[in-house]
Amino acid sequence: MAGPVQSIERAAAILRLLAGGPRRLGLGEVAASLGLAKGTAHGILRTLQHVDFVEQDAATGKYQLGAALLHLGTSYLDVNELRSRSLNWADALAARSGEAVRLGTPLEGRVLVVHHVFRPDDTFQTLEVGALLPLHASSLGKVLLAFGTATPGPDGERGLEAYTPHTLVDPDRLARALATVRETGWAAEIQEMNMGEAGLAVPIRGHGGLVVGALGLSGPVERICDARCRPRPALLSLLREAARAISRDLGAARW
Repeated sequence: MAGPVQSIERAAAILRLLAGGPRRLGLGEVAASLGLAKGTAHGILRTLQHVDFVEQDAATGKYQLGAALLHLGTSYLDVNELRSRSLNWADALAARSGEAVRLGTPLEGRVLVVHHVFRPDDTFQTLEVGALLPLHASSLGKVLLAFGTATPGPDGERGLEAYTPHTLVDPDRLARALATVRETGWAAEIQEMNMGEAGLAVPIRGHGGLVVGALGLSGPVERICDARCRPRPALLSLLREAARAISRDLGAARW
């Protein structure tokens, strides 16, 4: 019987390496981590880039997982499974934070809200399950964009829609914001989709550390942010804790 194909094994090792951390890696880092010659690593990376399994940042020359691979990675995960594994944690998060909780996944260039837990008070609220949110103007969408889980739909080609004066519609500003999301591990929307409202979101990861969805809190700006419009650290901690628990249930060993 034929043995394993070395080039495929090396390509798989590179993909696992890129999936194992939140930051991009340079050619030298990839080669050194896997004990490969730079020429060998470069050839494999170029091939993976050609099929959209890997993307190279134009400014730094560093590599990250490509959208095509991420879409393949999430295809195994049924939305209902993601929702069912998140139910208890989302309910607990709403109770502990006092804010509304939403769980989102990508769908045709937008964010599909697959679960929504009301804020635990007597205010009027509308169930948002099934709602489609813009990627660039929602904290859930920014997480999915930043980690390559979602890509803009056809509407993005005609320019980004401004929902409020605070919406990020300039591509360069949005790109910088997404880079910050990758560095910090969380995204915020502060009056970007609705005046007076704010939201926070963090990634949910599955097997291999791939981002398969986003978990978020939303509410009035004064509840989500402090007097300087900065997200309240206590809410971020609760959100991260819930996302880590869901990610562990989905098989994300790195959490």
